[in-house]
Amino acid sequence: MTDTPITRLARATPPNVAARVRGLSDRTIAWLFVAPTIFLLLAINIFPLIWTIRLSFTNFAANKPNAEVKWVGLRNYERILTDDGIWANMQNTAHFLIWTIALQVVIGFALAWLINRKFKGNDLLTTLIVIPMMLSPAVVGNFWTFLYQPQIGLFNYAVEFFTGTPANSFSMLGSVTLAPWAIIIVDTWMWTPFVMLICLAGLRSIPDYIYEAAEIDRASKWRQFWTITVPMVLPFLMLAVLFRGIENFKMFDLVVQLTGGGPGNETLLASIDLKREAFEKWRTGYSSAYAIILFVTVFGLASIYVKALNKVKER
Repeated sequence: MTDTPITRLARATPPNVAARVRGLSDRTIAWLFVAPTIFLLLAINIFPLIWTIRLSFTNFAANKPNAEVKWVGLRNYERILTDDGIWANMQNTAHFLIWTIALQVVIGFALAWLINRKFKGNDLLTTLIVIPMMLSPAVVGNFWTFLYQPQIGLFNYAVEFFTGTPANSFSMLGSVTLAPWAIIIVDTWMWTPFVMLICLAGLRSIPDYIYEAAEIDRASKWRQFWTITVPMVLPFLMLAVLFRGIENFKMFDLVVQLTGGGPGNETLLASIDLKREAFEKWRTGYSSAYAIILFVTVFGLASIYVKALNKVKER
């Protein structure tokens, strides 16, 4: 027998310990391997969540650790749910969420359909399209801030070239009307490749013999698209929508880099408002309740959506 570290460790193991190890069931051994991960999950995720829930029922302020902490019950939740400003921020978030997902799904699927048609330069085009999603949101935010500059930004000059509108006559980031769309454009530019890759995986998972059988039955390309391609890619597309929906609901860094929530409160998303309440106004108990409401909203919508996704997969 070859003398390896494992064999030397086995020989050095006391007989009583070796007998106990040999007596362990597969299930017990599996739990031993999983236990460290469960401990980290409890320490990093579950405990902070429970602590946040506790704080949401108090008036605790992190910048006053020695102040008396009072139990206020559901008052924080009541104040949040009856605050018109917070509902306006939720509407801003919903506007951003719906338009970014809609544009990313349409453009991402179209790009995936294009790339799936093998042609010269396919790999180079795929690489170029994927580059934006590899960049840091901070880099993307600074990059597009310069592009949106009314005086020197290329975006305004591109608009002037195609529409004739003077480049210095409007500001994408300074206009109440245009600022939300400026963020939508940047997020769509950055994350459409992600949707494209998932759709591309779905398109390439469709067996060729299905299309061959459809051609034998003289089905047109349009009918093949709606009866084969769309139904079989739909689970992948819905999965992409789920991922992007969760990420965009908690969007923070990109918006802070571009507008900081302005002008006014037109681009003030719920995540940015939560940060201001927690780390600028130091209303820790109030912001904890705010965070719990956002968590329940995302978790509830995601759970309903996953059930719909599972029903689509079962078809």
